[in-house]
Amino acid sequence: MGEVRIKKPAWLKTQVPAGKRYLDVRDIVEKNHLHTICTSGHCPNMAECWGRGTATFMILGDICTRSCKFCNVKTGRPLAADRNEPQRVAESVRMMGVKHVVITSVDRDDLDDGGAGIWAMTIKKVRELNPSTTIETLIPDFDGKKDLILQIIEAQPNVISHNLETVRRITPIVRSKAKYEISLGVIRFIAESGIRSKSGIMTGLGETEEEVYETMDDLRSVDCQVLTIGQYLQPTKRHLSVKEFTSPEVFERYRKAGLEKGFRHVESSPLIRSSYHAEKHVL
Repeated sequence: MGEVRIKKPAWLKTQVPAGKRYLDVRDIVEKNHLHTICTSGHCPNMAECWGRGTATFMILGDICTRSCKFCNVKTGRPLAADRNEPQRVAESVRMMGVKHVVITSVDRDDLDDGGAGIWAMTIKKVRELNPSTTIETLIPDFDGKKDLILQIIEAQPNVISHNLETVRRITPIVRSKAKYEISLGVIRFIAESGIRSKSGIMTGLGETEEEVYETMDDLRSVDCQVLTIGQYLQPTKRHLSVKEFTSPEVFERYRKAGLEKGFRHVESSPLIRSSYHAEKHVL
């Protein structure tokens, strides 16, 4: 017999994408041949965020060199990096007229610099064309190489985020190459630069509450300042199954505990994703 899938509770219902603002954002993204983690990752908040005129741009293509068991982004051999992509992202941000933009990327282990050069160029182009727009970057681990992470730091986004994704014990099961300690080191390096540091984890993968609190402590030990906690949702049958659906009451406990532990901002509820309400995390 196959594994029994847990029924999704009522509190995980999401909006159906619709409305003029949503359609405008979709058109801008498509006309500029760009990718968003909103669509590639099947984000449950896409309708709300695109309806507000915001989107998280995914640079360096839509094919990842890693195959994490929770992620719906395609994996395989990526196409060559597009040197014109930074300009197109910057122009799209201007057309959308957003006050805050989030930029993320696939992992590009095939490139000597992991894509850090394109990352830095994108941040600079966005700021050049949109001087009043604040910028958040959600970066890969770059194998913990400080010289590559430094390129993003030197481009001076307002927030640099790197997701821990899950607790220490489950990391080898959930993430294909990334290591828990390396990710903590990345966050420490970001925090030491003086730029706002941020990370995110998922629940429902088999972790215990105590492990979530231990993860919070690990993040605070490297001076992570912003934390997001959301429910893992299985994208396809090929991905890890949901072990349990965390109740809103437990998410609220996590939120309060995170604030007590010293995080400046904690977003914790079933549908929270890394870039949800990201504009609040600059303050």
